Amino acid sequence: MIPLWKQTFSAGTGNPDDDFQPYMTPYLLPGDDVRGVVLVFPGGGYSCRCDHEAAPIAKAFNSEGFHAFVVEYRVKPYRYPAPQQDVYRAIRMIRANADKWHIAPDNIALCGFSAGGHLVTFSGVGYERPECLPDAGDACDNVSARPDAVIGCYPVTHLGSGNGHPGSGQNLLGNDYETQHQQYDPCALATENTPPYFLFHTATDQVVPVDCSIDMAKALWSKGVTAELHVFPRGPHGVALGQDFPETRIWPHLAAVFLRGIGFKSADK
Repeated sequence: MIPLWKQTFSAGTGNPDDDFQPYMTPYLLPGDDVRGVVLVFPGGGYSCRCDHEAAPIAKAFNSEGFHAFVVEYRVKPYRYPAPQQDVYRAIRMIRANADKWHIAPDNIALCGFSAGGHLVTFSGVGYERPECLPDAGDACDNVSARPDAVIGCYPVTHLGSGNGHPGSGQNLLGNDYETQHQQYDPCALATENTPPYFLFHTATDQVVPVDCSIDMAKALWSKGVTAELHVFPRGPHGVALGQDFPETRIWPHLAAVFLRGIGFKSADK
């Protein structure tokens, strides 16, 4: 466990159990070969972090020849920009320590699920927002927080009602989320400088509409950004590695092929 910050954060609720020190767990492959890395952000509606979208995902990317970290970021009762600050801090720490961990510093990908998918898809477009980039008082502040690729797994890309997931919006932004959410919807924020995205969803997702991934892909393509979209015909929300839905099990390999196609280094691949 590697703490992201020097301090434990107070949630301000009066309940010490709500205080939290964000951290990341490394899944580093042996040897000295320099490889790309995937940072994994589990889903949970910005209210928790689901275990089945954590270590098993990191190990899946290990099997594809990439280093990985699972990032345990702040969730409710913490609000925006706390989770986003944790993402960018993790990127900066890994980039600043790339030599130590045998990581290519320009091969840092984010992989997030559901609300964690919102976290990473937003992080691919919001990396210049000053409120998301507080100084930590060390050398990591001096390196770029921009991710080199984003993998969105049934991601929330709309936080409002209708074609989005309002529960994530409320947990991240508070009760006024319906009047605020558009400025945090990554579909509306894509630019020509947005990094490449890989997206996957299932057509039968009853929690986060498949339109979230379709709209994100369209927004990226409209800006000339490299993006790949896979919509599988069936599978529930939270399908993760797809143990019970064989057609979805291929997505980690497809994501790995995508990463290698944009220049990510991997072992023996």
